Amino acid sequence: MNSLLVIVVLIVIVALAFDFINGFHDTANTIATAVSTKALTPRVAITLAAVMNFLGALTFTGVAQTITSGIANPFDLENGTTVILAALISAIIWNLITWLFGIPSSSSHAIIGAIAGAVIASDGFGAVQFGGFISIVEGLILSPLVAFGVGYILYSIIKLIFKNRNLAKTNKQFRRVQMLTAAVQSYAHGTNDAQKSMGIITMALIVGGMRTSTEVPFWVQVSCATAMALGTSIGGWRIIKTVGGKIMKIRPVNGVAADLTGAFTIFGATLVHLPVSTTHVISTAVMGVGTAHRIKGVNWSVAQSMIVTWVITLPVTALIGALILYCLQLLPFF
Repeated sequence: MNSLLVIVVLIVIVALAFDFINGFHDTANTIATAVSTKALTPRVAITLAAVMNFLGALTFTGVAQTITSGIANPFDLENGTTVILAALISAIIWNLITWLFGIPSSSSHAIIGAIAGAVIASDGFGAVQFGGFISIVEGLILSPLVAFGVGYILYSIIKLIFKNRNLAKTNKQFRRVQMLTAAVQSYAHGTNDAQKSMGIITMALIVGGMRTSTEVPFWVQVSCATAMALGTSIGGWRIIKTVGGKIMKIRPVNGVAADLTGAFTIFGATLVHLPVSTTHVISTAVMGVGTAHRIKGVNWSVAQSMIVTWVITLPVTALIGALILYCLQLLPFF
């Protein structure tokens, strides 16, 4: 077995590890509101999220192709395998740090920033496809704003329709509906988030000379879908606690509005092949709903700390990716 093949196999393993971590780091967001309102028990919610994420991950590949070739051309990278491995390690480190502190940061920002940093460190700024990179960043920035706006409008409409209804009875009805909306949001999450690892693995196969197109192999789809589903089954209670309770006190009617907003925004991005931060989208959906419900009911200090993390993730992971690349290049194997 030659050294290049060994490195590619190592990248596949690390990419699946990233997807597994993504499962308990990001997927927790999709069920946070349903758990906090007791629409679903934690065990049922996790099982539901795992199954729906698996199905969602098998449905689309457009986002994966954007990751494969949108930031840098994998056919032109000189040290492609080292770049990809450095990016994955950087993203995993950042995900674990933010998970440890219960901060719902973005795995999308982490991997995109890490790829850009490692590419620049290896091949210079000219190797970055800034047209594709900027469009990806625009999607990452605009999607939370869209989610906030849609969440605000949707909840305002729901509040208007049900303003004369008995509050306790209405929440009981919406608690049943939330079982469905949590499933829909988990499915939408799978259509976007699992594809990032698919794109990374496909990129590794190309730079390793084992593939000549950006089309995602079916075995890669199944592997990434499985890794994310297994990660989801582990949970992610630190993130659930933040999204499900620390931003605002969520009732079933709020949860339904937030879930539908998140699913709509994430699935819309998937259809146009844009990777978005499901964490950003779901969190800002909750903020938008909370603002429409009662602006003072939103814990803006928690929202502020989340936003700061979102802003610094791209540059920090880019720097970590560059540093790890330099460290890997000191090793004789690379």
